[in-house]
Amino acid sequence: MSTDEPSGSQANSVVASVVYRKGHPPLDVSVEQIKSYIDPQKNLLWIGLKDPSPALVQEIGVELGFSHKAIEEINEVHRRPKIIEYAELTQVVAVTVEVEHMKPAFGETQLLIGRGFLLTVRRGAMASHRDLRTHLESSPEFLDRGSDYIASALLDLLVDRYVTAASRLESGIEVVEQKFLLRGFHDNDVRRLYRQRRDLLRIHVAISPLVEICRRLARVETRHIDENCRGYFGEVADRVQRVDELINSLREALAFAFEASLMIGQSQQTDITKKLAAWAAILAVPTAIAGIYGMNFKDMPELSWPYGYPLVLAVTAALCGFLYWKFKKTRWL
Repeated sequence: MSTDEPSGSQANSVVASVVYRKGHPPLDVSVEQIKSYIDPQKNLLWIGLKDPSPALVQEIGVELGFSHKAIEEINEVHRRPKIIEYAELTQVVAVTVEVEHMKPAFGETQLLIGRGFLLTVRRGAMASHRDLRTHLESSPEFLDRGSDYIASALLDLLVDRYVTAASRLESGIEVVEQKFLLRGFHDNDVRRLYRQRRDLLRIHVAISPLVEICRRLARVETRHIDENCRGYFGEVADRVQRVDELINSLREALAFAFEASLMIGQSQQTDITKKLAAWAAILAVPTAIAGIYGMNFKDMPELSWPYGYPLVLAVTAALCGFLYWKFKKTRWL
């Protein structure tokens, strides 16, 4: 995107640009005023961007004193979580997951943590941070803990949305399991199952690296993470791991449902095969007797006896009845 983008479009990308000062109400500031409010001892600057242009990122990065390499990295589109530490900031990239109609949508949220400021960049993520911002503003003691604490709260909010997405997927997968177990599967069901397992794998790949990132922030000394805030990142890591385990269990549940449906189908086919074999054996008796007597030989047993015909029918019925009882007893019928 060119650097001569209209200022109105840039303004739409700036969701919030607020300075928090102890004992003062939040103050909205423009991008041009950012530099004058950077004071780690007195102020906390929180800027939120949504789908910003490279020009806007460049402008804000210059105001905050970002290096050229950091600005380039912020403008990159990321598909997996990552963490990069610069002299002036710590960049944490998290992948967002939102589920609608059993289809996951992925985006990214970048947290740029520095002394006295926090810059958040959202791309492709629909849910905002407005509720968290309102909650923190109503409890100023949380804002006094610094940008690193707010970053941990944002990651915790992200995990809440992971849980929401996983819950929606879980509800849909329960329906799939019931369908598979009750009526078996068709070709379309198998294709849908493959897509769902593939989506779950994509979610796993998208969120699992965040566990190690949060553990690193919790355990390794980082320039822009205060020692008192490391425990919060450890809690976030544990929550992400639990969600990741749930995603993996859903994948296993889909695989088990498919395998169970296959076994049920095979069992039903076996029962049908047994029934067909049993009836074939029963019908083989009258077929064989009728075939023998239908060969029209001159000398056949009991052809001249008046009770020969009823006797043959009685023997045939008895043999068929015996076979039926035998197969019934062995549960083939």
